[in-house]
Amino acid sequence: MFKSETCVRRVLQWCVFMSQPVYGTIVNYRIGIRTQMPKWCLIQIIGENTVSKAGQLIGQKVVLKFGKTSFIGRIVGLHGKKGVVTAKFRKGVPGQAIGVRVVLSGKSAP
Repeated sequence: MFKSETCVRRVLQWCVFMSQPVYGTIVNYRIGIRTQMPKWCLIQIIGENTVSKAGQLIGQKVVLKFGKTSFIGRIVGLHGKKGVVTAKFRKGVPGQAIGVRVVLSGKSAP
């Protein structure tokens, strides 16, 4: 197998992966010594536990539907080496949303 064939296979696998809905779970807020930041959340991507695959999700839009309201944010970086990402939401996320499933969609507008 040539090197170009493996690249094509990886691209095709990525396209199939991105065509399916990607879900994650809110693990916690981003916290400091004396503060917690409700606009920043740590999200564990379901089925992903590597940094390389989670790193490809940076810039994607995150939607949390909680009750009648929906909170919109985007993935801005990685957190650790276990596939956890950091997301920043437009409004603060309530504490009851920790452990709730979120949906990742395509690239968000800058």
